[in-house]
Amino acid sequence: MPRYDAFLLVSFGGPEGPEDVIPFLENVTRGRGVPRKRLEQVAEHYYRFGGVSPINQQCRDLLAATEKDFAASGVDLPLYWGNRNWHPLLADTVAAMAADGRRHAAAFVTSAYSSYSGCRQYLEDIERARAAAGPGAPRIDKLRQYFNHPGFVEPLADAVSAAAGSLPRPVQHDFDLVFTAHSIPEAMAAASGPAGGAYIGQLAEVSRLVAGRVGRAGSWRLAYQSRSGPPSVPWLGPDIGDCLTALARSGSRAVVLAPVGFVSDHLEVAHDLDVEAAQLAGRLGLPLARAATPGTDPRFIAMITELVAERRDGAAPRALGELGPALGSCGTGCCGPGVRPRAPR
Repeated sequence: MPRYDAFLLVSFGGPEGPEDVIPFLENVTRGRGVPRKRLEQVAEHYYRFGGVSPINQQCRDLLAATEKDFAASGVDLPLYWGNRNWHPLLADTVAAMAADGRRHAAAFVTSAYSSYSGCRQYLEDIERARAAAGPGAPRIDKLRQYFNHPGFVEPLADAVSAAAGSLPRPVQHDFDLVFTAHSIPEAMAAASGPAGGAYIGQLAEVSRLVAGRVGRAGSWRLAYQSRSGPPSVPWLGPDIGDCLTALARSGSRAVVLAPVGFVSDHLEVAHDLDVEAAQLAGRLGLPLARAATPGTDPRFIAMITELVAERRDGAAPRALGELGPALGSCGTGCCGPGVRPRAPR
């Protein structure tokens, strides 16, 4: 079993003030030829929230809660945090770990599913950061995907129930349940997982598990949000806006949105669902409630501790449903890029 001497939280990163927004977007899109005009359009999403993405504070909260759970569970590891696209940058964090003499770390990534952008790209980021840190860089093991772990699924189910309870009383038991996830290019989705197609399959499995726990087995939809990139590149659909429009036309009385593709309520949830989808639902006359993401739910935090124990102590992995626990490591042919997205959301 690995003798870990550090824990590393790895996330996407986000701006923390108006002056950060364009530099952050330039980091996200570096090398992809995205026009400045497009960056300025996307920047408006951040300026609506004061130029601050919630994701960095959510990572701080996640790290603090994990540190407490480690202490309560007897896991004696120092905690570090590095981002792909904004400070604290992963390369700087890995360099600090090397300077602190850390030799072997377990890394938790804030993405639950198999895909290039959600898994393989983080592995590449980690290796680039290690290369930049030089010969003293610690070995870093990325923990497995956790989409069907009880610590992820159960908070999602409770959040759906709470959201349904916030609807107007006449429709609290007469609503359509729509799960959402980040859209990615169809080619990327087809290349996800060891055998391909894992991203869609994992999302469908989580949706099925959550729906079953809230009494909606067989009565739910999966839609996608946050699409970016040129129209010529096919992305996963249906888009959440198209889904809401179709539901309204079919006579739906209310909708609960459950963003199962996300672990926290960061900007893509706040803008694309709480602003854009909510405004559309209002125009359609469709009552709408949005379920919370796991965030710092104690079950989700305990799951992180458990994932470390799986790798460190050989604890039996837990998973709900039919797919079983994800592999502990990605093979070289797993989660190829397919087509890279061209612009952020």
